Amino acid sequence: MVRQLGELENAIMTRVWRWNRPVTVREVLLDLRSERDIAYTTVMTVLDKLHRKGWLRRERAGRAYRYEPVSSREAYTAALMNDAWATSDNPAAALVHFFGLMSPEQREALRDALRVAALSPSDPAAPDSPESGPDTGETRSGPAR
Repeated sequence: MVRQLGELENAIMTRVWRWNRPVTVREVLLDLRSERDIAYTTVMTVLDKLHRKGWLRRERAGRAYRYEPVSSREAYTAALMNDAWATSDNPAAALVHFFGLMSPEQREALRDALRVAALSPSDPAAPDSPESGPDTGETRSGPAR
């Protein structure tokens, strides 16, 4: 059941990103019904759950809500991967198994992503970070003495 719910969340999020505009429960329902028999209340519940999780924002439109994504598909995917990894008792072993499931193309994409991540500062306040500004010798309490 949990896997089915995750698959339904993904199916709904995929539609919301693809349409790239605010959507109603009814629009999502009608599109999902082309693939499976599903109840209006199920779609409404999942959209509400995605809203409470922070993945969708909603705005009242008459008696209904219109939903739109808060962030990108990539950010959503990364958060799902992070959540799954965080549940492991042995994160290093989980990563080894995950890498073993990857195709050669996915491993190359991972290598590229690691190179990009290595170029990006992980802490915006780090001394070498461009966001931290030049070293003027000043601290929050005032100039250095």
